[in-house]
Amino acid sequence: MVDPLERIAAALDRIAPPPPASDDALRHPAYVWRDDALVAVRAFAPLPLDLLIRVDRQKAALVDNLRRLAGGAAAQDVLLWGARGTGKSALVKAAVGAVQADGGTIALVEVKSLAALPHLFARLASVPRAFALFLDDLGFDGPAEARTLRSLLEGGAEARPANVRLIVTANRRHLVPRDIAEQSVAAAGSLPGAGHGNGAEPGAINPRDSIDDQLALADRFGLSLGFHALDQDGYCAIVAAYAERYDLEFDAAEAINWATRRGSRSGRVAWQYVIELAGRAGRSLG
Repeated sequence: MVDPLERIAAALDRIAPPPPASDDALRHPAYVWRDDALVAVRAFAPLPLDLLIRVDRQKAALVDNLRRLAGGAAAQDVLLWGARGTGKSALVKAAVGAVQADGGTIALVEVKSLAALPHLFARLASVPRAFALFLDDLGFDGPAEARTLRSLLEGGAEARPANVRLIVTANRRHLVPRDIAEQSVAAAGSLPGAGHGNGAEPGAINPRDSIDDQLALADRFGLSLGFHALDQDGYCAIVAAYAERYDLEFDAAEAINWATRRGSRSGRVAWQYVIELAGRAGRSLG
């Protein structure tokens, strides 16, 4: 007689979907790491670098770093931090595209979860190609996640292979969420012994521990690039560059009003305004 549990297990194996097959890691310019498989991006169409305005220093530094990686030379892990909508994600894609256009053997891989990184490192380590692993808008729910990534970046048993570097975007330079920082500062003032040097009670929890973990993580990135909110002239310059590229007419006063109503002057808002212009003209930007 067959054990009923064995029969159930065999039945489950038969109905379970097969593991997804990865696309060729040498063929495509960009991928998404999904369900332990490399899935090729259907239409990788990064912006031309010259459409990214007022970030010349950041462009030069990131492109140079990716060229080193593509050429097999030492390269840094990169943190791009700063105000939302200022072109961090667009620059990552544009820089990879520029290096590829110059013949660099590099691919972009978008990663959604820190937990996926060890398996991805193992998958890419033996591939004769460079990979920029892109973690967009990184945030942490707790100190343990920060420690995990810190270990992967440097010094851990599962550190990333030589042909792989991490490219991370975040809204804050030190990857510390504002609410955590504010709560920790408030808590520091209420701890026994606060403000008295080493007078805190033995065993008291240091409210800065979680912040220090994340500060230590930010230090692991050899290249840190800041992005700042645009002034009005910078915003209008971006709109003008887009409008020229797509042969669209625009009114500067209307463009400024568009940004004012959205409460932000940024490359993202400029692009949204250009989409509006193209739509009015019955044009496609594809």
